[in-house]
Amino acid sequence: MPGNTHNASKRATAKKGAAMGSGGKNRGSLKGRGKTLPADERPWHKGYSGTEKLPEKTARKQDKERRAAAAEGRAPKIGQPGTKDTTWGRGGGRGTSMTRATAAARGGRASGPRGPRVAPGRKSNPTKEGPELLLGRNPVVEALRALVPATALYVAQGIDIDDRITEIVRTSGDRGIPILEISRNELDRMTGGVLHQGVGLQVPPFAYEDFDDLVAASLEQTAPLLVALDGITDPRNLGAVIRSVAAFGGHGVFMTERRAAGITATAWRTSAGAAARVPVSQVVNLTRAIKAAQKAGFTAIGLDADGETDLYQLEAAVGPLLVVVGSEGRGLSRLVGETCDLRVGIPMASDVESLNASVAAAVTLAEVSRRRRAQG
Repeated sequence: MPGNTHNASKRATAKKGAAMGSGGKNRGSLKGRGKTLPADERPWHKGYSGTEKLPEKTARKQDKERRAAAAEGRAPKIGQPGTKDTTWGRGGGRGTSMTRATAAARGGRASGPRGPRVAPGRKSNPTKEGPELLLGRNPVVEALRALVPATALYVAQGIDIDDRITEIVRTSGDRGIPILEISRNELDRMTGGVLHQGVGLQVPPFAYEDFDDLVAASLEQTAPLLVALDGITDPRNLGAVIRSVAAFGGHGVFMTERRAAGITATAWRTSAGAAARVPVSQVVNLTRAIKAAQKAGFTAIGLDADGETDLYQLEAAVGPLLVVVGSEGRGLSRLVGETCDLRVGIPMASDVESLNASVAAAVTLAEVSRRRRAQG
């Protein structure tokens, strides 16, 4: 109105200053991942020429390249192991630092050889999942007895001591697993309120084998035997299958990355430690992986209650064999079933419609092992 000198559009606060660079909690995001090592210094590359012990996976890659080069009449594109020094130096050289705790855990001094070099910020075998916390006195005891790898043991303060806790602490100490005493409230927070009975065992992510390496390694055996899992979602069934594979001379297991159980502490415990001896791989597409195995020389058989082939009449058991096990509920998926060379049924005398997935796998692997022993 006339005479009113108030300007409603006038700025009431000072103008914002220039933006500052990140020097706080986000400064780590500005750091680079370090220098990328050349191929001849990467232990996982077929061009590796280092002086450290050649990893089995790298050796297979180099051997595969030699065979391919020989077939094509060209020089192999591989490194010359032992020709380039890739060991860590002593003293104050690059990469020689080690924390006192790590040095004490290893029982030695911080300086000295450290093995093949890895570029800063990189991992030789990246994983998609973080560590898992196994809870409860009985599960933790069983996991330690099965030699499940562990990175830490959490024990609640003021916990009631019984024989299981005594064994847990003693075994963890003997294996060099760090034992951390924390408050019960902190353990409740870490577990999200799940019943833990005052104890938790931290288990690192499982290191899966590359699928191509899994197939290549199995073909080096006299009678290759692999197992594929189609939608197994119960980690206990997965662990039981891995245990059967180890018991009956199998050479590996593979399954899909999604909508399927992975190697958790539960699966590892159920396998009774067999997961440490049997290579396990994850694939994106199970049908495509089965076709790749077939192309490599495997006969794929799908376990099906209505299968047209009798397990006890399976002549293909003595050759390179891929056993495909369906899920606990629906069995084999349509595409996987159509991809298999044979659908195999297990004869049963009772009116039971089907067997549990891990039981069916065990029965099949036992019969394959029997036929192979009889053949040989």
